[in-house]
Amino acid sequence: MAAVDVEDESILASIFKDSFPDSWRDNPDFSFYLSELSSFGVEKLSREPERLAEERAQILQQTRELAFSNYQTFIRTADCTEHIYRDFGRVESSVSLLLDKLPGFRERCRGFMKEAEQIGASRRMNSLTLNRHTEILEILEIPQLMDTCVRNGYYEEALELAGYAKRLEKKHSSLPVIQAIVGEVRQSAQLMLNQLLQQLRSNSQLPACLRVIGYLRRMDVFTEAELRVKFLQARGSWLQSILAAVPEDDPYFHITKTIEACRVHLFDIITQYRAIFSDEDPLPPPADGQAPLNEAAIFHGWVVQKVAEFLQTLERDLQRGVGGRLDSLLGQCMYFGLSFSRVGADFRGQLAPMFQQVAGETFGRAVQEAADKFQEDMNLYTLISLPSVLGGTGPHVAPASQPEALQPPMVLLDFQPLACFLNNVLTAFNDLRLCCPVGLAHHVASCLQDALNTVSRQIVAFHRAEESAFSSREKQLFVLFCSSYAEQLLPFLNRCLKLLFPPEQLALVLGVSPTQLHRCGSLGSIDLAAVLLPLDFLLPQREPEIHVTSPLRSLSFEDLTPDPGPTGGPGETGADEDLSLK
Repeated sequence: MAAVDVEDESILASIFKDSFPDSWRDNPDFSFYLSELSSFGVEKLSREPERLAEERAQILQQTRELAFSNYQTFIRTADCTEHIYRDFGRVESSVSLLLDKLPGFRERCRGFMKEAEQIGASRRMNSLTLNRHTEILEILEIPQLMDTCVRNGYYEEALELAGYAKRLEKKHSSLPVIQAIVGEVRQSAQLMLNQLLQQLRSNSQLPACLRVIGYLRRMDVFTEAELRVKFLQARGSWLQSILAAVPEDDPYFHITKTIEACRVHLFDIITQYRAIFSDEDPLPPPADGQAPLNEAAIFHGWVVQKVAEFLQTLERDLQRGVGGRLDSLLGQCMYFGLSFSRVGADFRGQLAPMFQQVAGETFGRAVQEAADKFQEDMNLYTLISLPSVLGGTGPHVAPASQPEALQPPMVLLDFQPLACFLNNVLTAFNDLRLCCPVGLAHHVASCLQDALNTVSRQIVAFHRAEESAFSSREKQLFVLFCSSYAEQLLPFLNRCLKLLFPPEQLALVLGVSPTQLHRCGSLGSIDLAAVLLPLDFLLPQREPEIHVTSPLRSLSFEDLTPDPGPTGGPGETGADEDLSLK
């Protein structure tokens, strides 16, 4: 069907204006009919309404017949149409719900796909794990095996496991299971380190120490300098535990056991250190560019510290008092220092001042106690004429007439305070003789000088208190008392000092001649003039010839301390027995 021309269309529009709706214009059948209608003649065009009416009536008749013959179909069609409409409504609502749920379903599908992928990967991993079960089990058992080796002392195997764990960490440091295994292995390695250090803190011999240091070096936790320090610290702790176990009730027993333990064990530690660490090989320089360490200073500083600790213990026990066994203790300490001279740690030079101080303080206390005892005796003393037991009131024997012997003056037995004082001083001399450094000459003389000055003052005080009640006989006895003190006791004490500190030896130590030493005055002797100055008004006018500076021939230490009698105890001398008052 040809399309209607624009011109024809405009003509038809003007003819049939407002005769049909605008929607018909777009209908092709309508356009075709108009085109055909416009081609009719007048006659045919006049018959066209009748034909259309007949055709219309015919169509209506056919429609009625069709509806009558197919009314059930139309009813079913209407019902179906209604059902279809309802179904389409339900479908539309279901489709709407489906469209609403499709995004969530899509996300769930994606999650399911991911889970499926993960499950597949896990399945593949489980299959691989099952195939490598033996190797994986060996790796997982490394911490347990490491702990077993460490606790049973299999350090070689433990070090191999630790090295294998380090290699695993380098290759697979990102895996959590490897990190956990390495962490447990490090804990076992720390336990192993503590056990090795604890072995150094025990009574380990050189082979055991060599093995322990070898293991510590292979563990690579300390530098060479730190390893030396750790070794010395651990061995020092063990030595300190031994020293701490020594009972401290008796100072002499404590210090002797300390000397023995230090001499034996400290020497062993030094020997072990020198066998394990060679100071001839220099230490590697630090990685941070600092100055290289002096390995000898580490060892030397530790030895100096231990010697200083021993000297502190020795000084503390000496201050507590060791009785009359100072010479024995000095001998042990000197032997200790001599043994350490072989390792370059001779400390004997530090012992002399210490023992000299203790000996001087002990002598000073003993002399002061003698002076105090003399004061007590004088407070209770009465001048009574006693029978001469040993010829004390008879003619006095000049000290120079018996230069070959050094015996206490027997005349002092008639005067109990003087005899007791001399006994106490001789006891102090005998204790000092066992350990008598030459450097104490001045100190001993000074202490004795102070004590004698106190004695002189006590004698003067006794005279002033009792003078008014003296009888003529008591005056004679008191003068004899003072004369015995001045002419017998004091010169005898001076001779004892000369025996303890021979002038020739003092001159040799000082580097002067004996004549020059004599000019020094009271060095190593008592200043008799100063002691007797308070008693000048009590002494007779004549001066006895006392040559205190003349050399004493055939005198020895044995002269000062003869063998004790059967009733004499330790430390008592023959002079003490002779001067003891019955």
